[in-house]
This record gives sequence, C-alpha cells and structure tokens, in this order.
Amino acid sequence: MAFTTTLEINNGIAKIQLVGELDASSAPILKTEIEQAAAQNPKRLVLLMQDLEYMSSAGLRVLIFAKQKMGADKDIFIIGLQEMVHDTLTKTGYDQSVIILDEYDANQIENV
Repeated sequence: MAFTTTLEINNGIAKIQLVGELDASSAPILKTEIEQAAAQNPKRLVLLMQDLEYMSSAGLRVLIFAKQKMGADKDIFIIGLQEMVHDTLTKTGYDQSVIILDEYDANQIENV
C-alpha cells in the first residue's frame, strides 16, 4: 500500500495522519510533513497512526527526528498504533519519550 500523510494545524496542535507503509522510500514524506509542522511552532504534535500498517527502521528514525525537531518541551502524541508498530516503539524505548493513546481525545491532548 502506498504511503500518504495529511497535515492539519489547528489551535496550536499539529496533526499528521499516516496511512500505509512507512519505510525507507516513504520516510522523506513524513520528514517533510514534520518540518512543515515544526515551522508553525505548535504546542503539540499528534501522529494519527491507526492506518499505518508497517514501519521500518527508517520510519523510526523519522520519529526520533520529530522529537528532536519539535524540541524537548513539546509533547508528541501517537494515536492508534497497530500491534506490530507498537512493539517496535516499545522494544526500542521510543515509547518512553512520547504519549501513546489508543484513541484521539481532543480534551486530553489539549489539556496536557
């Protein structure tokens, strides 16, 4: 499945919807979206990953880049991980630097 992203910024919250397979060929697409989001200086970054079917190490590197690009004082939320992607984030310890939620909850994200 082809990889696509959609970026939306509202009320200081940048949301990126990820669909498909995040691998070496598609990682630059997400990196560009993260750079565009960070340029707007949002309070939070929300990655909607319910439709992300696969993530390679190249995808993980882009997530690490996101944390660096956003800055240590900005929260990153990862929403709706499929089990395989969740396992990757847990095994690498990346889950310790982000907030993982099963579902998008605007109140919870806006009030952190």
